[in-house]
Amino acid sequence: MAPRPFHFFRAGGFDQVRFDTGADLLALGELDQKLWVALACPTKGLAFDARTLELIDSDKDGRIRAPELIAAVKWVGGLLKNPDDLLKGSAELSLSAISVASDEGKKIVAAAKTVLGGLGKGAAGSISVGDMAEATKAFDALSFNGDGVLPPGSAKDDASKQVLDEVLATQGAVKDRSGKDGVDGDKVTAFFKEVAAHVGWLAKAEGNASLLVLQQDTAAAFDALKAVRAKIDDYFARCRLAAFDERALQALNREEKEYLAVAAKDLTITADEVASFPLARIEANKPLPLAENVNPAWAGPLATFAAKVVKPLLGDKKALAEADWLSLRARFEPFEGWHKDKAGTSVEKLGAERLKALAAEGARKPVDALFELEKAEAATAAALISVEKLVRLHRDLFRLANNFVSFKDFYERKEKAIFQVGTLFLDQRACELCIRVEDAGKHGTMAPLSRAYLAYVDCVRPATGEKMTVACAFTAGDSDNLMVGRNGLFYDRDGKDWDATITKIVDNPISIRQAFWAPYKKVIRFIEEQVAKRAQAADSDASEKLTGKVTAVGTATETGSFKPPEKKFDVGVVAALGVAVGGITAALGALLQAFFGLGFWMPLGVVGLMLLISGPSMLIAWLKLRQRNIGPLLDANGWAVNANARLNVPLGGSLTRTAALPAGSRLDTVDPFAEKQRPWGWYTVFAVVLVLGGLWFFGKLDKYLPPAARSVSVLGNLSPAAPNVEKAEAPKDAPKPADAPKPAEGDAPAK
Repeated sequence: MAPRPFHFFRAGGFDQVRFDTGADLLALGELDQKLWVALACPTKGLAFDARTLELIDSDKDGRIRAPELIAAVKWVGGLLKNPDDLLKGSAELSLSAISVASDEGKKIVAAAKTVLGGLGKGAAGSISVGDMAEATKAFDALSFNGDGVLPPGSAKDDASKQVLDEVLATQGAVKDRSGKDGVDGDKVTAFFKEVAAHVGWLAKAEGNASLLVLQQDTAAAFDALKAVRAKIDDYFARCRLAAFDERALQALNREEKEYLAVAAKDLTITADEVASFPLARIEANKPLPLAENVNPAWAGPLATFAAKVVKPLLGDKKALAEADWLSLRARFEPFEGWHKDKAGTSVEKLGAERLKALAAEGARKPVDALFELEKAEAATAAALISVEKLVRLHRDLFRLANNFVSFKDFYERKEKAIFQVGTLFLDQRACELCIRVEDAGKHGTMAPLSRAYLAYVDCVRPATGEKMTVACAFTAGDSDNLMVGRNGLFYDRDGKDWDATITKIVDNPISIRQAFWAPYKKVIRFIEEQVAKRAQAADSDASEKLTGKVTAVGTATETGSFKPPEKKFDVGVVAALGVAVGGITAALGALLQAFFGLGFWMPLGVVGLMLLISGPSMLIAWLKLRQRNIGPLLDANGWAVNANARLNVPLGGSLTRTAALPAGSRLDTVDPFAEKQRPWGWYTVFAVVLVLGGLWFFGKLDKYLPPAARSVSVLGNLSPAAPNVEKAEAPKDAPKPADAPKPAEGDAPAK
């Protein structure tokens, strides 16, 4: 079968498909995907109904790909009698427009009628997106809405509610369709599994005297022993080493210099330096004192250990022998092993008695009954979703195709594209190519490839605290007053205003005009910077010299050695200045002579000089403006742009509007605070006279002037044109004075 012929149009330098009929749209799957402008787009950050995108995103990964869009088109095509209805983009869907040829169509019509009846619109023949939003909101708020999640409030009795609260507290929450926190079947199963495990673990200790050496106080006693175990082991090890060799005694008790270092600081009982010392003074085979003469940093833990472990098991002792210590450790080893195997820790906080009640047979049945009621509403929920999906796609599918398969909305400029999230007003411009950015750092690595001048703007709504970042393209005007920190106002597609501040700039040419003046502006800025630096350096140097001279004079006056400075006349400096001035004058004269030598071609010389300066900048700008495209801007934001979507100069100019007075406005040109105007007319006259004088001086106007007014007549040999005039007046074959004929003999001399 031959592929379906589509209607294409050219925009942005490439061919794009045009959907003229609903049949064209339904045949989307037949269109070669190499001809699609985009193959994927994100579901967030677009000026498009987020719920519609969520319904199309079948795998819920936050992106819509070409197969998902084709599937949505195919699904809608099987449910509408006339696919041309999609081109209208209407929010109202007539029930008679839904095909009932399939079981799904019949169910959707029945569900739509049920929704309308619930809204008090049983006689209505159509259903809208607003109707579905209202019905969906009401259904989602029900205790049982078919999503498989139960908030604790959906329980019918206190016992079931208590169980749901406990599952929620120990296993975490799952969001219900209403937005409330709830639990699903997996959470409940995990909860009762944890309960059974912990109850089984507790059962191992019941009636086992070797585990619970102090019955219910065993756990607290073990914690007290564990807190000091390492330090007590350290103490007895040191005592054994002291018994082995008395020479180690001083080192085992720490040297005096360590105490000096501690004493030099502000002491606290819990200071790390003190806590690291032994529990008590080390001596050979010495029992551990439990109250007196112990390390003050460990006095509290030792007292707790003595009260909860030593006294109940060994009696009221003032000191603990090493043998007794080893005996205590051995008695708690079974408990420690059992404690390490603890299971069901997430539910431990509920207490043993409550856990045993939950582990009893039938404790889960009330909760399972609630899930059965929830499951019974799943069919209703699915029917509602189908109706909602059909109504929303009936309104939005055609527009999405014109911003996905083609960029018709963007290039026709009749409506804004879905990736244009608003308009930025800043520096007397309105920028319409504004794209929402989730991660400005990540976006900024690829966006410069668009060759567009970009400003990343942080937008904030103080009233609500909402924040977002937008990348705005400046495509008209210049960049002289654009800088990080400038503030503007951003209007989103809903008309809400946001405070906007530039945080980052990606510099690229904006226009050829800007590129023409760029070199001169750079030179002026460079000169201004250099003059400022030199002035600052000179001021600093003068201040230092003045301070030094004043100090020197003061010192000399005090010592009586002050002498007035001798004035010196440096002939070398004067000579050097003379040479410099002469060189500059000669160079300037040669330049003026060459310039005025152009005659009437001088204007072309000026143009050529300016092109020589501005030409490279203009060429680079021309090349970059030809390469400017929006593909990298969108790709950096999660799109998969499949074409070189160019942004040429005319289109770019329409995306940034500069300030202009409205038609019919009146302008009062008298500015009471304007700076004093310079006599530019006199400057122009002076410049013209200067140019004409130069032309006359070099003899370029002699052929247009009477002989008496020519430069050679007025200036004689001083005129640069005099040698040329003499050569022109003397014939080439005229005899030289030395070759003139002599008078014949006898001829009378001429009088």
